[in-house]
Amino acid sequence: MKLIAAVLLFAAMALPAGDPPGFHLWTSKELNSYAKTLAPKMSAQKVASETIASHGNYLFMVAHREGPGEAEYHEKQADVFVVESGEGSLIYGGSLVNGKTTAPNEMRAPSIKGGEEKKFGPGDVVTIPARVPHQMIVPKGGEVTYFVVKITQ
Repeated sequence: MKLIAAVLLFAAMALPAGDPPGFHLWTSKELNSYAKTLAPKMSAQKVASETIASHGNYLFMVAHREGPGEAEYHEKQADVFVVESGEGSLIYGGSLVNGKTTAPNEMRAPSIKGGEEKKFGPGDVVTIPARVPHQMIVPKGGEVTYFVVKITQ
């Protein structure tokens, strides 16, 4: 009897305990499906986003754009974008034109002066350090869906 109890105890300990805190797996299919669910929720700026998880200093979102976004500046957050579908370009660096504080440690502006521009498409990954102005440009009639990781530093 003791042998059976010991075997059962060790077998129970060998069973997976579930995913560790902070572990997430989002499949490409799941992320691509957000284009359809976010499109009807578009703001006047032609963007919709949804936070899908957070853990510690990481925040995970999916965003969908059908037009250019405002220029952004995050004092304490770095951004990582993984482009799921669509294409566009990112202007980064330079300075915000008529920037306004929209939340603590956050600024928005209509555009950037003196920045660099890089094109992106499906599968591309973009990293933007904190304190770097950036603006996503989506061509007229285009759209882009992307996964976002915001990392508070």
